[in-house]
Amino acid sequence: MAQAKKKDYTPRFQQRYEAKLKAALKAKYGYKNDYQIPKLDKIVINMGVGAATTDRKAVEAAAAELALISGQKPIITKARKSNASFKVRENMDIGCKVTLRREKMYEFLDRLVTIALPRIRDFRGINGKSFDGRGNYAFGIKEHIVFPEIDYDKVTAVRGMDIIICTTAANDDEAKELLRGFDMPFRN
Repeated sequence: MAQAKKKDYTPRFQQRYEAKLKAALKAKYGYKNDYQIPKLDKIVINMGVGAATTDRKAVEAAAAELALISGQKPIITKARKSNASFKVRENMDIGCKVTLRREKMYEFLDRLVTIALPRIRDFRGINGKSFDGRGNYAFGIKEHIVFPEIDYDKVTAVRGMDIIICTTAANDDEAKELLRGFDMPFRN
């Protein structure tokens, strides 16, 4: 049986990291070992679907759209506890999420920075203070239709999403410098 051939394709942002960013970060922070240099670990995209309490197909539609955006099948998230004020019962489908790693992670970050974020209405940059203290960055997008994979005419409802970029950086300054190397548009 013949083995499947590996593709000879490396994402543009991954090439940039290997060629320029690693050396720049090593020189700036004076790392002695290459394994100390911060890198991207994973990107988690989460869509909470508030309409799931009344419409069961809303979660399926959100999952299909998230699959188009990420290029990977999302996991349906369920409610851990019942909450009468939100009309949520335990184990009810309330959202979806996807975790991107390796090539898909770099591809998504490339599309996010170069295509999706500039398409946001009145965009002035993202908040540079949304780090968690351990080198991870989180932010939200109010409209998922800024991604070119989504056909605006077929969208039933405009949904927001949370994007968490996890890095191996030891602190927020190193993580911010890493994300600046990927042209992340931080506000002043």
